[in-house]
Amino acid sequence: MQKAIVLASTSRYRREIIERLGLPLHAAAPVCDETPLPGESALDTAVRLARVKAMSLADAYPDALIIGGDQVALLDGRQIGKPGSLENGVAMLQWMSGRTVVFHSALALYNSQSGRLQENVGLTRVTLRTLSEAQIRAYLSREPDALHCAGAAKSEGLGGALLERVESDDPNSLIGVPLFALITMLMNEGVDIL
Repeated sequence: MQKAIVLASTSRYRREIIERLGLPLHAAAPVCDETPLPGESALDTAVRLARVKAMSLADAYPDALIIGGDQVALLDGRQIGKPGSLENGVAMLQWMSGRTVVFHSALALYNSQSGRLQENVGLTRVTLRTLSEAQIRAYLSREPDALHCAGAAKSEGLGGALLERVESDDPNSLIGVPLFALITMLMNEGVDIL
């Protein structure tokens, strides 16, 4: 019998990507403080948070494969978080306008029965178009959920209009799930994908 597969996320976009595999999937909110640690790199923050999210549900799902994910954007050596407010979103997008941002999309798969942990990070380089403040405000008024995305850049919606170029080994990484790596991890746990 195949283990339950649990996504430690409330993101419908992450869920939709994983559901493409046609596997039964349950989603649950992880227990995690997403604040970066002092001096922590974007890569280390993303990996740590993906791991913590996956492992946070181990008690609730003691015999499952739990998927945790986190994404941290980086520009000029500074982590770009979720803006949370319209004015923060405008400021972030003005700063990112016409520039290339690196998104670190970390993935963790935790087997809560065996304790086995697999991790991966997908890197995506995103170059934004040069945007006016009016364009940024129009985007954020039409895509308010973007205020809960790293850098307010929600590429799976209207945010695609912000982008000039995307470079990645996995097109799913920018949305937050390095799907190619997840398939390998699940297969390592004996899950039949095909």
